[in-house]
Amino acid sequence: MNPAARRGLGRAASAAALLLAVSACSSGTQETTPAATPSASTGQRESAAPTSPSASGRSTSMNIRVTLDGRPVDAVLNDSPAARDFAALLPLTLDLKDFHGTERVTDLPRKLDTAGAPEPVAATVGDIAYYAPWGNLALFYQDGPAPSPDLLVLGHLDVSADQLGRAASITIEAAS
Repeated sequence: MNPAARRGLGRAASAAALLLAVSACSSGTQETTPAATPSASTGQRESAAPTSPSASGRSTSMNIRVTLDGRPVDAVLNDSPAARDFAALLPLTLDLKDFHGTERVTDLPRKLDTAGAPEPVAATVGDIAYYAPWGNLALFYQDGPAPSPDLLVLGHLDVSADQLGRAASITIEAAS
């Protein structure tokens, strides 16, 4: 099975499990999330928070606005402590460089708090991750190595591996 189909199947299974959990815990009230709408002032897209868990296994997410080389891409951060600490650094504009033909990396202004990190998972194409020993951000355009407690998945970019693999700069902002 190709990686895209495997991710799609995994997301569908995760969404089904989340839906089951949410409906089992529901108090009978429903909340709605605004639909994706283009931003008239910037031409960038904002999307509603997805309800499926991220690669880190967290079930909630934070919307962010990302541009790669000036092109908007859909992206979310998971609800891990490290992702919340990363969100506190925003907005950021960073130059990217290749690392081992697998990921685009950049240094962050400071190290992130990794206390309470979720169980390690292997990064997949599109994952936004933090490599704790070096304090850098990694954007995976190829599937990453085996799970490691040093690599924390913070979120995900909805972008092709080719576009991500060629990216030279990224701007990340909090979605309003």
